Amino acid sequence: MENLLRYLNTLMPLSAEGVTALMPALSRREFRKNEYLLQEGQVCNALFYIDTGFCRSYHVIDGVEKNTGFFFENDIATNINSFGSGKRSGFSIIACEPLNAIVFDKGELFRAAAKVPEIETLGRLCIRLFASKQEEFSSLFKLYSASERLAYIEKHHPHMLQRVSLTQLSSFLGVARETLSRIRKRRAVS
Repeated sequence: MENLLRYLNTLMPLSAEGVTALMPALSRREFRKNEYLLQEGQVCNALFYIDTGFCRSYHVIDGVEKNTGFFFENDIATNINSFGSGKRSGFSIIACEPLNAIVFDKGELFRAAAKVPEIETLGRLCIRLFASKQEEFSSLFKLYSASERLAYIEKHHPHMLQRVSLTQLSSFLGVARETLSRIRKRRAVS
């Protein structure tokens, strides 16, 4: 919980009352590698603060997994649309290695926010940060070629290259694994 509280305090200082109100909404959960945090078709009723490990979100299209995001330590993983609307999730979130998370229960979180206004403000800040990260990666596909997307990841998110498999990274970047290998070879020669 210490890492989470430090993280939350970077978003906004929390009062003792705020921390006390938030605690019933939080639980620690361990996920094994390849264990789902959220499966496609389920309603997302939680935010997952990643304490250790990492996970990925993905869709299955014509039997092929298409990675849409990676979440590492000090990230919040969720399906924001399902969480907000109560509709079923259109994608899955799965642990890529043993993962420890602090789970924010939606119902308890909303009860805490109703009692202590700073919890609602904190929730909006978390959602804004999550949406900002999603928009950053979404823009990659609108603005850059595959080679430029890889360069962007190398510059701004080098930890992804160290921890994410080439197959998963190629899916995320929207290219075949062989294409990604060729791009990396060309870049290494230049």
